[in-house]
Amino acid sequence: MVPTLHIGRFVFPTAGLTFILGAWLCLTVIERTAKRLNLDVTATYTLAVAGLLAGFIGARLTFVALYWPAYQQNLLGIVWPLTSGYQPWGGLVCGVLAMFFYGRARQLPLAATLDALAPGLILGFMVVSLADFLGGPGYGTLTAVPWGVSQYGVRRHPVQLYEILAGGVVLLAWWQLATRRKYAGQLFLVALAIYSAARLVLDAFRDNTWLTAGGYHAWQLISFVIMLICLFLLAYLHEKHAAPAVLTDNNTPPSPLT
Repeated sequence: MVPTLHIGRFVFPTAGLTFILGAWLCLTVIERTAKRLNLDVTATYTLAVAGLLAGFIGARLTFVALYWPAYQQNLLGIVWPLTSGYQPWGGLVCGVLAMFFYGRARQLPLAATLDALAPGLILGFMVVSLADFLGGPGYGTLTAVPWGVSQYGVRRHPVQLYEILAGGVVLLAWWQLATRRKYAGQLFLVALAIYSAARLVLDAFRDNTWLTAGGYHAWQLISFVIMLICLFLLAYLHEKHAAPAVLTDNNTPPSPLT
């Protein structure tokens, strides 16, 4: 693990640098995908920026609200330092709402826009995994495999690297399907289904995963539900957009011999 990066007399948290560079990379990818799918590049890019900024502010303010007694006597602490103190769920809700209302205002097509945002979303998950790997807050289960990493004096599964590899597979699948998609929204659902299936398996290798009261892996349950929803929608939309059978003049199917 490399939690900090030393450059001269300055010390930078690697997780923070990873998030900053990752945000720029995600926005760049979304800009490229919007162009590849023939969407309004400027509007789609601005949508992603709005979601990112709203998510950042929302995550910070949600954390401050939850721990208000700690900030009540130090209001400056709300805006500085910004190296820690965020609530991911609050940021996610604020970011999604910001993108939704901006998309409605600009009348962006929902399904097609989700297709363009999918690679940026998956890349964002990969950035989080990389920051987790470098910063060291998450760790895998004990292992004796040769590619394990030493952490806290023992060898563990590099589960974050597994997640990054899974994300790379999803991005490759999106790229291959982009020119052959049959309907808007297909790319988003396929990408999310594959990534959810991968996380369903990979979360078993996490040793500090979020557990439910019954001892189940919460992220596995969430991934399983998301995967089922995506597969159901893919099956439904595939049936809906399937080419109808060719009918003759009297509205009866043609003979197999014709």
